[in-house]
Amino acid sequence: MNNGIGRLQGAFSRGKAFIGFVTGGDPNIAASERFILEMAEAGADIIEIGIPFSDPIAEGAVIQDANLRALASGATTDGMFELVRSVRKKSDVPIVFLTYLNPVFHMGYDRFFARARECGADGVIIPDLPFDEQGEVKAFARTHGLALISLIAPTSEERIRGIAADGDGFLYVVSSMGVTGVRSEITTDLPSIMTLVRANCDIPAAVGFGIGTPEQAAAIAGFSDGVIVGSAIVRIIARHGEEAAPHLRKYVEGMKKALQG
Repeated sequence: MNNGIGRLQGAFSRGKAFIGFVTGGDPNIAASERFILEMAEAGADIIEIGIPFSDPIAEGAVIQDANLRALASGATTDGMFELVRSVRKKSDVPIVFLTYLNPVFHMGYDRFFARARECGADGVIIPDLPFDEQGEVKAFARTHGLALISLIAPTSEERIRGIAADGDGFLYVVSSMGVTGVRSEITTDLPSIMTLVRANCDIPAAVGFGIGTPEQAAAIAGFSDGVIVGSAIVRIIARHGEEAAPHLRKYVEGMKKALQG
């Protein structure tokens, strides 16, 4: 079985990684597949797919609205597995699910991770799963060769050290406290956080929350292994609907160029 943890880390071997997020099923499943494939062809190194949920507490208004649109279109967790299965017939881009604990718990940890791996996913992010309570969930993820990706927020040095030391696949470093959303300025001392992370682990660390422009991406690439962009992409989809694919391609190409520069 191809190990998702290794595939994710391999995505960082080609330089600074661009990780793009879409809410699965927004505006519908067929469009989501086109968007994912377009982004992968444009240079996205990893695709993060949000499993639609009625109460996405870590998300700002842009992604909350995308969740509502996806749910209204009939998107389900089962549908997300089928989406990835279909993408896998056309692309080997590494894929990570972003989901909340409630859907995973109700499906059953073993069944969820088994199905996620069987359809072709490589990792899972669960924003409302506290690091201190990851143990049981991570055991099921590792059994099925999936990375359970941890988020590192600007908190205490001791907590950052602990999370970094136990990371899988890559680490998701949160640029700012609060919910997702494009920010005009990021004031967190991210270089210091990244120095602390690197002193305690040897896996890649990418920065997300608030990044939207090539200038921000280039600046953050100076001290990180990559950037994660969600709201800026979802906003393009909200604006252009089913016709968003060429606009996403142009955006991803610009962001990837900034990272390479």
